[in-house]
Amino acid sequence: LFICSRTVEPLEYYRRFLKENCRPDGRELGEFRTTTVNIGKCLCSITTADGSALVKLGNTTVICGVKAELAAPAVDSANKGYIVPNVELPSLCAERFRSGPPGEEAQAASQFIADVIENSQMIVKEDLCIANGKLAWVLYCDIICLDYDGNLLDASVFALLAALKNVQLPLVTINEETGLSEVNLKQKNPLFIRKHPVATSFAIFDDTLLIVDPTAEEEDLATGTVTIVTDEEGRLCSVHKPGGSPLTGAKLQDCITRAITRHKEVKKLIDKVIKSITPK
Repeated sequence: LFICSRTVEPLEYYRRFLKENCRPDGRELGEFRTTTVNIGKCLCSITTADGSALVKLGNTTVICGVKAELAAPAVDSANKGYIVPNVELPSLCAERFRSGPPGEEAQAASQFIADVIENSQMIVKEDLCIANGKLAWVLYCDIICLDYDGNLLDASVFALLAALKNVQLPLVTINEETGLSEVNLKQKNPLFIRKHPVATSFAIFDDTLLIVDPTAEEEDLATGTVTIVTDEEGRLCSVHKPGGSPLTGAKLQDCITRAITRHKEVKKLIDKVIKSITPK
């Protein structure tokens, strides 16, 4: 009966569980799926990247590779470098996505990541400047979903942060006589990451009930979603709410409180993995 109900009336099937304060996968409403992160050169698929990370959030799997290149700064931003995020949702990650140019969901995710970088000030573009008006770093951040089962934004922000913390940039100077840049690959320094933003997403059921870390099925059945981004100081970096059910002030505050707790969990996980791969 339950199997039939899930196929024919999936929303009613979910409501049976939600009434008991649990979900079909056994999680409580405020419980995240198992989260793992893998950082660095152990990711054989993108060994050419200057920094990389793979994040799994339940069945959702996202990989991020950061490539650093040198370029001239823009004329109106002579003391700034560039950060160029791009989210890809290839057809292999889920049936709902098609091959070809980036779809609406991928474009929206790319813009969300760009906004998180800007609003959180995780990396200040002035820190990427090498020589004012002459040379700056460009960070190309490619985030690719390998397996999609909901909550793309949380996994993408997590993978981006972990990959950026893995980046080591070589020392670059400009030869005063020739005016050419000289790269010292033997002397590398980590990126200066000023803030550590973490995203926490919720699905809204029947306009009132909040569940954290929704699966793809839960997202499809929800009446709305909201993503809260906070930093390590508990500061609210952004609230992303693409339409759907409105949230009361009290509900929004509940989300922010849960997001601050989630931030500590994610930061602890990243620090643990980085410590394990750092040479003694």
